[in-house]
Amino acid sequence: MAAPAARQDAPHGLAVRPSTDRALLRAFLERDRLYAAYALCDLDDREFGRTRWGVAFAGSEPAAVVLEYAGLAPQPVFVMGDGAGITAVLRELIRPRAAYLAARPEHLPAVASLYRIEPGPPMVRMWVDRSTFRPYPADVARLLPVEVGDLNRLYQLGFTAWLPPTAVAEGIYYGIRVGGRLVSAAGTHVISPEARLGVVGNVMTHTDFRGRGYATAVTGAVTADLLRFCEQVVLNVRSDNPPALQAYAKLGYREHVRFEERLIHRSGGGLGPLGALPGPIRRLLGRGES
Repeated sequence: MAAPAARQDAPHGLAVRPSTDRALLRAFLERDRLYAAYALCDLDDREFGRTRWGVAFAGSEPAAVVLEYAGLAPQPVFVMGDGAGITAVLRELIRPRAAYLAARPEHLPAVASLYRIEPGPPMVRMWVDRSTFRPYPADVARLLPVEVGDLNRLYQLGFTAWLPPTAVAEGIYYGIRVGGRLVSAAGTHVISPEARLGVVGNVMTHTDFRGRGYATAVTGAVTADLLRFCEQVVLNVRSDNPPALQAYAKLGYREHVRFEERLIHRSGGGLGPLGALPGPIRRLLGRGES
């Protein structure tokens, strides 16, 4: 089958086209492996079918990549590379009405030429490997798919199992119970055996049990499990959340980059259908704060 025809962005001499070439995409994303961790994980077979990729080429070399992850709108969009190339892809190929954008601060002007960007605090991408990880001994237990109801209640999603059992079966979740009640948990957003990367997320401790080191304990348990087969483990945390930053630092996590994770609306468009949902549900969509 012939490759899709490239669309020209004449002012910048760029050619823009969709791509399913995982080798090309992986080579580009590996230029900043830790920043692009989610996108690298999305190249695995289990996730790749949910993705759309646009690439801007300068001659034969990729200059920018934009990833759109399919699902309930507003879906996650990740950008990396040259600003003019990002603008060209968003103008010509990847055109969501609303999205949750992950971008470096220097990419915001390129996005802002086409989208209205909601305000928000910078995010911190933290990472750890076997050489820096510091275990945090505690009485934690691996959670099973049948416990998803308890997880959803902890995440304040009510009795309906919005987080499906498959998320627990395919991921790694640990929790702490007090008097039989699940009061703290952490899990994974995505895991890539091929890239040897794991992303920790969905860290939550009930308000009545905070300040006891539970979040550190469950995050440490998930991290230790991932490091059995991953080279690096990453997570996201808001820059205005010092307790979380300190908790992860105790485990050996270090800051890699500060980036922006913002709700964006196509110029002239309105709020996407999930834009007003509370933070815990947006986090469970997989791309928010850990």
